[in-house]
Amino acid sequence: MLMIGLTGGIGSGKTTVAASLARRGAVVIDADAIAREVVEPGSPALTKLVERFGADILHPDGSLDRPALAAKAFVSDDTRKELEAITHPAIGAEFLRRVSEAPKDAIVVHDVPLLVEANRAADYAGVIVVDAPVDLRLARLVARGVAREDAERRIALQASDEDRRKVATWWVDNAGDLEALEKQIDVIWTDLQKLRDDPAERRRAE
Repeated sequence: MLMIGLTGGIGSGKTTVAASLARRGAVVIDADAIAREVVEPGSPALTKLVERFGADILHPDGSLDRPALAAKAFVSDDTRKELEAITHPAIGAEFLRRVSEAPKDAIVVHDVPLLVEANRAADYAGVIVVDAPVDLRLARLVARGVAREDAERRIALQASDEDRRKVATWWVDNAGDLEALEKQIDVIWTDLQKLRDDPAERRRAE
């Protein structure tokens, strides 16, 4: 089994890259999807979030109001770290469960938005970083309904491009069209197959 990390700043198009890798045969484990599941109503993690950030982070039906949580948790590094201290252990346990279900020869791509911030690069045989200019990322977020001020604050709290470059095995430029993106992913997928199938390639990567 080959374990690969996938990351990129908010609005970079990381989800598009993950979907493209999945179509090629990768087992993609989405940290955001797991993060949503572990804070469903009745979960221990949601209980802890309410204790720390207040009951007003809940909808009337008891489900998590994500914008309300984000407004409280993404105001500083300290509050972001408090959020992560509650959610990361639960996310990690579910991730390990999903890895255990993957085929032994799988190329597992772990889609982790905060991989760099959490110093997780060393956990993987390689790291794919998806990048796009900040103005383009902001435009994508605003198009999704995120307030521009909120989008700017979230981007500012994430790792810098320089920090991401330090851990990148593959750097994906997602400033162009889908065709240009797919060509880059074709090259990466070939590299991943070589890493999985050739122990010598894996040792060189390490």
